[in-house]
Amino acid sequence: MKITKDMNIIEVVQKYPDTIGVFMYAGMGCIGCHVAQFETIEQGAMGHGIDVDALIDALNQVVEASDEPAQTSGVVE
Repeated sequence: MKITKDMNIIEVVQKYPDTIGVFMYAGMGCIGCHVAQFETIEQGAMGHGIDVDALIDALNQVVEASDEPAQTSGVVE
C-alpha cells in the first residue's frame, strides 16, 4: 500500500496524478481547494461523508495499475 489515510491530499495528487479521477469520482472535488494543502485524506473523506477505507483502496488500485509495466505483444522486432 502506497497511500495511507494520514497522507496529505495535495501531496498524493502531486506524487500520483492519476488519483485525481478517484478523488473527483468519490465527490472530493477539493483538489484545487486551498484546504487540500493541509487536510489529510481521512479528514477530507470524513468532511464529505466518504468511506475512507474504500477511498484508500481505490486510490491504491489506481497507483498500482499505473506502476505495472506495459504489456507487450511478445513480438520481437
